[in-house]
Amino acid sequence: MASLIFSVFIFLLVLSTGSAQLLGLLSSLYYALSCPAAIPTIKDYGCDGSVLLDDTESFTGEKTAFGNANSLRGFELIDNIKAKLEEICPGIVSCSDILTLAARDATVALGGPTWTVPLGRKDSTTASLSDANSNLPPPSSNLSDLITIFSNKGFTKQEMVTLSGAHTVGLARCVTFRSRIYNETNIDPTYAASKQGVCPSAGGDNNLTPLDQSTTSFDNAYFTDLVNLKGLLHSDQELFNNGSTDSQVKSYSLNQKAFFSDFTNAMVKMGNLESPAGFIQEVRTNCRKVNGS
Repeated sequence: MASLIFSVFIFLLVLSTGSAQLLGLLSSLYYALSCPAAIPTIKDYGCDGSVLLDDTESFTGEKTAFGNANSLRGFELIDNIKAKLEEICPGIVSCSDILTLAARDATVALGGPTWTVPLGRKDSTTASLSDANSNLPPPSSNLSDLITIFSNKGFTKQEMVTLSGAHTVGLARCVTFRSRIYNETNIDPTYAASKQGVCPSAGGDNNLTPLDQSTTSFDNAYFTDLVNLKGLLHSDQELFNNGSTDSQVKSYSLNQKAFFSDFTNAMVKMGNLESPAGFIQEVRTNCRKVNGS
């Protein structure tokens, strides 16, 4: 479950991940008549888009993008949910909405907050490896990089910090944090040594370790770790490194309720991201491929 919520967070951040259609048409009651079993079915098992698509002859999908390869998990769970919904109400519930609801339900299951999810998205009919690589912030990002990447999606610096709190769950590969634990100085030495036991200076690129020390709980421990110089990724610790976001990180480390409140608002905003104009959209029957393929 922990890897699912982190994966869903990444899914939502990719520009081409599904579509919010016209923002005014999204509604939490979208499936009330057409498929009333949709929400409880998803919850019992537990947002797309393009990242769910397998490679085809016409495009290379996003599963092998640097931020996704050997990192994203939970695809089979989404397949199972979609298959069940196709039995109950075929052609009604989009993969995008399944993922968005799964993000909320996974957060709640791990002890985090809940929020009302506007529904009614359609699914992308294509994917882009290059878009995924350019739109996902790499773990080497500095603070200005992060602010720019999130700003390009319409998020404020404050919302960027808030959404980064999704790193309170999930795992990271050795290759993404090796440089930090061996070369950086703004890191707790005991913490660095413990991670070096998981991630050798050479080899073991796919060895995994939790993104924060609370492991599988959705809480504010991520921010507490940053204050204590125990951010796993370089991009994590950049949020608390004598920069403009230090005060917000410190505030969240002391006030989980404030983090939860801001996180729910930011996730609703993220779930409302629109695909670029002109994209063809549909409700996929199989989340891994476009209809008719």
